[in-house]
Amino acid sequence: MALETIRRTSAPAGTQALAIDQGLRAYMLRVYNYMGSGLALTGLVALLVASSEEVMRTLFGTGLMWVVLLAPLGLVLFLSFRIQKMSLAAVQTTFWVYAALMGAGLAPIFVIYTGASIARTFFICAATFGAMSLYGYTTRKDLSGIGSFLIMGLFGIILAGLVNIFLQSTMLEFLISAAGVLIFTGLTAYDTQKVKEMYFDADSVETAGKKAVMGALTLYMDFLNLFLMLLRFFGERRE
Repeated sequence: MALETIRRTSAPAGTQALAIDQGLRAYMLRVYNYMGSGLALTGLVALLVASSEEVMRTLFGTGLMWVVLLAPLGLVLFLSFRIQKMSLAAVQTTFWVYAALMGAGLAPIFVIYTGASIARTFFICAATFGAMSLYGYTTRKDLSGIGSFLIMGLFGIILAGLVNIFLQSTMLEFLISAAGVLIFTGLTAYDTQKVKEMYFDADSVETAGKKAVMGALTLYMDFLNLFLMLLRFFGERRE
């Protein structure tokens, strides 16, 4: 054991840096794989639900609508408070259930918007997300100050959205969408940097795995919200 300690402490700095870099890349790749798989599951479930009029009527024409819409929020809160006591398998399962429920809740977009405009918006969103996530990963600038400002803006558009439920203002909806695009674009860079820093706080393989899932969940929500905001601008409604 002592010999192993000597070997570790006497290892060249370059070798240690290389090991950290390779570990960080593997960790981030795991995060993006989780996120991408979650988005794929969400899209598949949304498409399947939207393709069945009976399922759509059951989910959105009854009280089940509130379960579909509110359950994802409940799962996020559950993960936030219980993740330390959950196994990695349970955390992963909760993430997949969350992604599937989000797909069911987003099924109406395939009824409201044309498939071509949804695909076009998705690729615009993917390009924007990819560029900002790469910036967040590579920049040496501390984005925490910007992140605090963006989070305040996020609460602002949530409150404005609640107010607009009663006002039904087209102009306010446009302003909320425009602000939302800017906020979630910025949050993508900020959250990527935060997810990257989470790697250095992991003290075990299981902890690193849980952090990868939570990091994927954070970036998943950034991507999905950015997509929905962009869809208000680029989506073409069906006749």
